[in-house]
Amino acid sequence: MPEIVVAAQSRTETGKNANHRLRAAGMIPGVLYGTGKAAEHLAVSPKAIGAILRTGRGESTLFDLEVGGTKRKVVLKDFQVDPLKGALLHADFYEVDLKKPIHVKVHVVLSGTPYGVKTEGGFLEFITREVEVSCLPADIPEQFDLDVSELRIGKNLRASDLSLGDKVKLLTDADVVIAHVVGKREEVVEGAEAAAVAAAPAGTEPEVIKKGKTEAEGEAKKDDKKKEKK
Repeated sequence: MPEIVVAAQSRTETGKNANHRLRAAGMIPGVLYGTGKAAEHLAVSPKAIGAILRTGRGESTLFDLEVGGTKRKVVLKDFQVDPLKGALLHADFYEVDLKKPIHVKVHVVLSGTPYGVKTEGGFLEFITREVEVSCLPADIPEQFDLDVSELRIGKNLRASDLSLGDKVKLLTDADVVIAHVVGKREEVVEGAEAAAVAAAPAGTEPEVIKKGKTEAEGEAKKDDKKKEKK
């Protein structure tokens, strides 16, 4: 992957008004921090940050933040987006030590068409789209590929099924479901109702019908009491 360099400017003004003026000028406020280091207030281009978020690694991308002619190895630790306009509002950068492991979230990408979808008429649910791992900054994976071709209805793939390699440690619970194949929901609901009717003893009514009758009878009794008072 080619080296990414994002230019940043130091800033001394902070607060709501200063941030508003910064955004009006086409920049967004940012903060750079690291273990044992004081936070630095910066101004960066939202376009440059947006380009990083659109890469395969997204926020786990390792890149250079150039401040005052000095390059600092960082990852995008957090960011804020306008919920209405979708525009970037703020970015937090974490300066890494290339010799120490860091915790990052990595996207999971599914490949293949599940057997349970193609042959059994089910559908695929993508439950967990990213997992947290620990590794050296230079070893951050671009993504984790997971083949779902063999999945049948009722089967799943978990975080433990991801191929991490020996340089990456999984921090997400190994039992977390990444994806599974289920039957059509309407068939599941109809099947459950049919099973309830079939299981009811002879001469009895399904619980749903009983409940409806009980409520109707209760309303009738209330009306009778009102008439007696009159």
